[in-house]
Amino acid sequence: METLESILSKHPFFEGLAKPYLELVIGCASNARFNKGEYLFREGEEAVQFFVIQHGKVAIETAIPDQGSITLYTHDEGEVIGWSWLFSPYHWHFSCRAMELTRAIVLDGVSLLNKCEQDHTLGYEFMKRFSYKVTRSLDFTRIQLLDLYGTPPTR
Repeated sequence: METLESILSKHPFFEGLAKPYLELVIGCASNARFNKGEYLFREGEEAVQFFVIQHGKVAIETAIPDQGSITLYTHDEGEVIGWSWLFSPYHWHFSCRAMELTRAIVLDGVSLLNKCEQDHTLGYEFMKRFSYKVTRSLDFTRIQLLDLYGTPPTR
């Protein structure tokens, strides 16, 4: 059985993080399970954590007034989900729903944000890593909206 330390120390998102910082991250981590259809977080709620998907698949969604939700993109195991805990006003910009049984490592964003405020080197490490993550997410969204792999839109 793998420990949180062994899982996170091997994860690409945390790769190269100094050992004392990795130990801080591990101290803020716990395991969670989400059943199919269960929300990891909902748009507009307070953002206090982020997730490393260990098993399963999640959908990143946004609400459209009077129409329900649409899926912007999906993430599989290995992905890091959620960056809203880093940026004021610290509320989720999207929702995240489990599309199947999903197991995740949940990280306490509030504690980590406080550590980042106290130690700007740690803060810079998280900003670099999450900036890359945001850029990738925007690329995923663009690809889905343009439907690059399907039929081009007609006018």
